[in-house]
Amino acid sequence: MTMTTGEEPWLTVIGIGDDGTDGLAPSVRALIDGAELLVGGERHQAMVADSAAVRLTWEGGVHHAAESIRAWRGRRVVVLATGDPMWFGGGANLSRWFSPAEMRVIPHPGAFSLAAARMLWPLADVVCLSAHGKPLGEVVRSLMPGLRLLVLSRDGETPAAAARLLTEHAYGSSEITVLEHLGGAAERRVDGIAATWDHPPCADLNTLAIVCRADAGCRALPWTAGLADDVYETDGQLTKRETRAITVAALTPLPGQVLWDIGAGSGSIAIEWLRAATPIRIAGGSEARAFAIERNAERCRMIQANAARLGTPQLAVVHGSAPEMLADLPPPDRIFVGGGVTLAGMLEVCWDALNQGGRLVANAVSLEAVARLLDFQADHGGTLTRLAVSRAEPVGGLTAFRPLMEVIQLTATKTASEP
Repeated sequence: MTMTTGEEPWLTVIGIGDDGTDGLAPSVRALIDGAELLVGGERHQAMVADSAAVRLTWEGGVHHAAESIRAWRGRRVVVLATGDPMWFGGGANLSRWFSPAEMRVIPHPGAFSLAAARMLWPLADVVCLSAHGKPLGEVVRSLMPGLRLLVLSRDGETPAAAARLLTEHAYGSSEITVLEHLGGAAERRVDGIAATWDHPPCADLNTLAIVCRADAGCRALPWTAGLADDVYETDGQLTKRETRAITVAALTPLPGQVLWDIGAGSGSIAIEWLRAATPIRIAGGSEARAFAIERNAERCRMIQANAARLGTPQLAVVHGSAPEMLADLPPPDRIFVGGGVTLAGMLEVCWDALNQGGRLVANAVSLEAVARLLDFQADHGGTLTRLAVSRAEPVGGLTAFRPLMEVIQLTATKTASEP
């Protein structure tokens, strides 16, 4: 439902700090006092003890709460959210269900703004992340020497877990500051070094400020594709660095898209595609997702280990054979076929599943696989590229270029005219 122009929004999302309603302007407190339905977590509800409004918590999840709020459409509904509701908050979640004509947001200084103010860090120079409702391991992707991170914690155990994570990835020299109850009477600061962190659990409401300091011998990893081959655990089924960089570029990583990596081997294509595609979300909050399909159980284990080590723990590993395992996966925007090109119907099944405007990339080494690419191109179009890479290696007491196996790469985009 879209309200007519000139009507006041009936749903108001109010950012509230650790100092409760004392930190709000009188006009904002008046909105809370006049609410017929008051929505928020138990901590926020406790800040408004004398309201006559009906209470609704987030129990059952955002979707359940949104459905309940809809039943109050047109009445005075107030949602209490932490800090700036549009920074990983309730406002961002509810914006998927309600329009600007129905919903207004009144922000309060959030954890990132308050933490930056305490640290005297310009927010434009900081990477803001969340470990609340997301794997802490995603922080690994942003570990680079000298980078400053602000991380929303899940609970009081997050600082110690972050210290261990930094140390395991050769960033044990990093400086960690825990900022508890920012903006409230119980505000407290705890400082330390990741490798020697021995503080007891902190308050659940805390934000981490991290200055990344690399240890001696640390290998800083860029966000660009083409990581060194030896950062991967592999049994030999690995797309080599040079070919991998070209392949990920051909798959054009974009936020909000879905990738199928078929015959994933060590998972390198899906991992580097995710590293490039996940810095931001598209409208509606959708993040890039990738599915690594691999029939070998031991390789599935290696893919999971590689994904965790390289900052993409969200990679979904699917143990099984394609095309049988593809039917239950979300429709893809990008498909990479690194194994199984010669299987009858494999490329056609992938092409049929691909969303309009999507892109299929397939690599072939054997003559039989190349023949399949030629047949497919004749029916569906696309471009073929021959990738020939040589690396200098010792030959006796001298050095010579030794060629890697040539790869023929097909890249095809599914246009709107395709059936």
